[in-house]
Amino acid sequence: MSKVCQLTGKRPITGNNVSHSKRRTKRRFEPNLQKKKYYIPEIDKWVTIKLSTAAMRNINKLGIYEYLKDLESKGVRTGVDLTKK
Repeated sequence: MSKVCQLTGKRPITGNNVSHSKRRTKRRFEPNLQKKKYYIPEIDKWVTIKLSTAAMRNINKLGIYEYLKDLESKGVRTGVDLTKK
């Protein structure tokens, strides 16, 4: 299962664990991803998306349909078909 947000593109980054003695070892910073199901009334469809909590906040602010439409206009592939049935 890939750890990439389908909407924002956030993915794991690498860094260092730093101990008290300042010895550094590699580690990964994982994005906070959630699997969420949304209903889009404009196209009368349920969609399940793996997204970051930052994307969830944007959806709460703008609405799912407007947010997906905005991403599509910017050329981001969301994997969600926004055409009516």
